[in-house]
Amino acid sequence: MVSLPGSPATSLLRFLFLGLTTLAPPSRAQLELHVPPGLTKLQAVEGAEVVLPVWYTLQGEVSSTKPKPWEVLTLMWFLEEEKGLMEVLSHISGVTSSKTGASLVYSMPSRNVSLRLQGLKEKDSGPYLCSVNVQASQGKESRVHSSRTLELNVLVPPAPPSCHLRGVPRVGTNVTLGCQSPRSKPAAQYQWVRSPPSSQVFFAPALDAIRGSLSLKNLSISMSGVYICKAHNEVGSAQCNVTLEVSTGHGATVVAGAVVGTLVGLGLLAVLVILYHRRAKALEEPANDIKEDAIAPRTLPWPKGSDTISKNGTLSSVTSARALRLPRGTPRPGALTPTPSLSSQVPPSPGLPRTDGAHPQPISHNPAGVSSSALSRMGAVPVMVPAQSQAGSLV
Repeated sequence: MVSLPGSPATSLLRFLFLGLTTLAPPSRAQLELHVPPGLTKLQAVEGAEVVLPVWYTLQGEVSSTKPKPWEVLTLMWFLEEEKGLMEVLSHISGVTSSKTGASLVYSMPSRNVSLRLQGLKEKDSGPYLCSVNVQASQGKESRVHSSRTLELNVLVPPAPPSCHLRGVPRVGTNVTLGCQSPRSKPAAQYQWVRSPPSSQVFFAPALDAIRGSLSLKNLSISMSGVYICKAHNEVGSAQCNVTLEVSTGHGATVVAGAVVGTLVGLGLLAVLVILYHRRAKALEEPANDIKEDAIAPRTLPWPKGSDTISKNGTLSSVTSARALRLPRGTPRPGALTPTPSLSSQVPPSPGLPRTDGAHPQPISHNPAGVSSSALSRMGAVPVMVPAQSQAGSLV
């Protein structure tokens, strides 16, 4: 594909010229293009300018001289791109046209057909084809033509990189400092340094010169400072910096300690509450529960001649044997007058069984000689006392 701007006639002429130049066998060429030794591959920096040096000679000439009066020069410069040839400059029939930034070093007519490119951009990189066609004005000599290719590589210095910090800069932790340039040709290399007063230069393995990362491990307060990243290649450099402030993290430690202390305190309080409830429950169980294996209390030995015992085995009224031995009518010192039992006045129930045919024995109404009416006036309460057989069983 060939991009040839201009009128249809001019475009056709350029196309035929390019075809003759590229198809003509070198053995029949009578015109030769020259390039300084070692300059077939050129490098330039973006934004600068470069000169692609080319001149031609005719057959039999040792060096370039001024063109002959009869020479009619047709000159074209192309940039070879992936989509085809793109015209950069042309000089046809004494008229020169070019794209922005392209021009001839020498004004025509001249046998030096060098091309100057200004304000270079990265997209200007690539092979440049120079085609020259010389024809005599009188038509006495045949057309002579030749072409030559030069390689141009436009380099790009690193664009200002961006610095960043990954991680939490606290004592004992690890962080990574990152640095990356968005644009560079060739790819930038990276170097990290620590600025004064604590100057330090870092190397592998802590430094990754390709990715631009710097790993700092087991941070300490003394590692705080300004860290500078320098991105560089063979045509330029740029830098950025990041400030590292390593903290002790006391605030976080205090908060964590307070939380842990609170949790421990709540746990101890819960344990104390549980133990208190268990102890209270253990104290309540003996009072409420009846234990089957508990031993019944021993029956007190009663002397012979004691008063009657109630049916449920409890002592209702007991008169000691010693008191009973006192003569009738003699009150015992410090003793209360017994209350006569109502059971002595009530006949025995016909339904109650008798043991060994014994009959209930009546109890003395008033051993002290005090009448029942007098006792009632004194406020005495009558008590029913069951009778007891001679065998000691209750009736």
